[in-house]
Amino acid sequence: MDFSSANTTLWNPIIQIGILATLILFSNILLRKLPFVKKTLMPTAVLSGFLLLLIRSLNIINIDGVFLEKVTYHALALGFIAMSLRIPEKNSSSSTLIGSKSGALIVSTYLVQAVVGLVVTLGLAYTVMPNLFKASGILLPMAYGQGPGQANNVGATYEALGMTGGRSFGLSLAAAGFLCACIVGVIYINILNRKGKFKRSTDREDVSGSVTVDTFQSSNEIPISQSIDRFSIQFALVCLIYLLTYLVTHGITVLLAEVAPGLANMVSALLWGFNFIIGSALATVCRVIIGKLRKTKIISRQYQNNYLLSRISGLAFDVMIVAGIASINIEDLHGYILPFTILAILGGVVTFYYLKFMSDRLYPEYSEAGFLSMYGMLTGTISSGILLLREIDPDFETPAANNLITGSSFGIIFGAPVLLLVSLAAESDLMTWVALGLVIIYLAFLLLFMFKVGKKAEKSKKQ
Repeated sequence: MDFSSANTTLWNPIIQIGILATLILFSNILLRKLPFVKKTLMPTAVLSGFLLLLIRSLNIINIDGVFLEKVTYHALALGFIAMSLRIPEKNSSSSTLIGSKSGALIVSTYLVQAVVGLVVTLGLAYTVMPNLFKASGILLPMAYGQGPGQANNVGATYEALGMTGGRSFGLSLAAAGFLCACIVGVIYINILNRKGKFKRSTDREDVSGSVTVDTFQSSNEIPISQSIDRFSIQFALVCLIYLLTYLVTHGITVLLAEVAPGLANMVSALLWGFNFIIGSALATVCRVIIGKLRKTKIISRQYQNNYLLSRISGLAFDVMIVAGIASINIEDLHGYILPFTILAILGGVVTFYYLKFMSDRLYPEYSEAGFLSMYGMLTGTISSGILLLREIDPDFETPAANNLITGSSFGIIFGAPVLLLVSLAAESDLMTWVALGLVIIYLAFLLLFMFKVGKKAEKSKKQ
C-alpha cells in the first residue's frame, strides 16, 4: 500500500479533519481574545463554520463539500446516540411536569415556525414564485428549531423529492438562525441590562469547572484501572448502536421494498434522513436493557459514564455545526433569495414573541431566564441557549438550564408526529395544505396541554 501523499484516498479525510480542527481552535482564540467578538456570544462552532464557509467560497483552501456533508450527517446521529445512552437522573413529579411542558413548548415552537414557513412559501408559490417548492417552508422549523443537522437531512430528502438546492436552503436558514440567536439575544440582554434587571457577566473571567470524582464516576462503574480505557467503552457503545441503526434502517427499507414498493418509495428517504431518531431509540432500548441486566445481577458493573458520553455528544455536535454551515453552497440559493429573506426575518420575530408570551406563563418565577434559554435553542442549538442563559444566570440558579435538557427529552416524544408531517407535506400540493391543517390542529392540542395539565395541582399548592 502507498502511504505517501500521492494516495489521496488515504490522506484526504485526515487533511479535511485537520482543517476543521484548525478553524475550531482559531475561532476559540478569536472569541477569547477579541472583546467585540466575545460580546456577540456566538458559539465557537458557529464562528468556525462561517469562517470555513468564507474560505471555501473564496477558494482559498480546497475543501471537500461531499466530505462535509458526510460529517454533518453522521455526527448528528452519533451525538444523539451518545445523549440517549446517558443514565437519566431521577426527577420529582413536579420537575417531570415542567419537563413535559418544556418539551411541549419546544415542539409547539416547531409548529408555529412550520405554520409561518408554509404560509410564506404557499403564498409565494401561488403569486410571484409559481415554481417554488411549496413544502419548502417546513424547513424553517427544521433549521431554526432543530439546527443544521436536521436542516441538512430534511433538505437532502426534499432534494430527492424535487426541490433543487434543498440542502443549501435548509442549511442557510440554520445559519441565519444562529445569527438571529446571537444578535437578537444580545440586543435583548443589553436592554434588560440597561433597565437594571441584572448585571451582564460578559466581562467576568470564566472559571474553569473542575471534574470531581462524583462528576466523573457514578457508583459501581467499571474501574479506571481495568485493561481497557473507560472512554473506549463509551465510544464502542456509541459505534455499536450506530451499526445497529444502519442494520435496522436497512432491514426496514428492504422489507418495505418487498412488501409495499409504493410506501417504500415514500418513506425510505425519510427513514435514512431521520436515522438519528432510530439511533436514539435503539440507544434508549440498550440503556434500559443494561439497567435490567444490572438489577438481575447478570451485569455487575455500570458501563455508561454520563460525563464521557456528554463529551462525545458535545464533540459530535460541534463538528456537525462547523461542517454543516461550511457545506452550504451559495450558488444554490440564487433562486431562493426572496423566500429565504422573508423566512429568516419572520422566523426570528415570530419565535421571539411566541416564546416571550409562553415563558411568562410557564416560567413565571424566572421568565427572562426561561425565555432567553429557549429562544437561543429554538433559533440555534442548545449551546446557544446556554450561552444566552449564562449572561443572566451564570451559576444556573434557576431551573432554566435543566428545562432545556428535560424538555428536549420529552420533545422527542412530542415531536414524533412532526416527522410524519414533514414527509406528508412534500407528497403533493394538496398534501402540503393538509399538512398545514394538521400542524395547526396539533399546535392547538399542545397549547391545551401546556395551559390545562397540572393546573389543579398548582391551585391546591397555593391554597
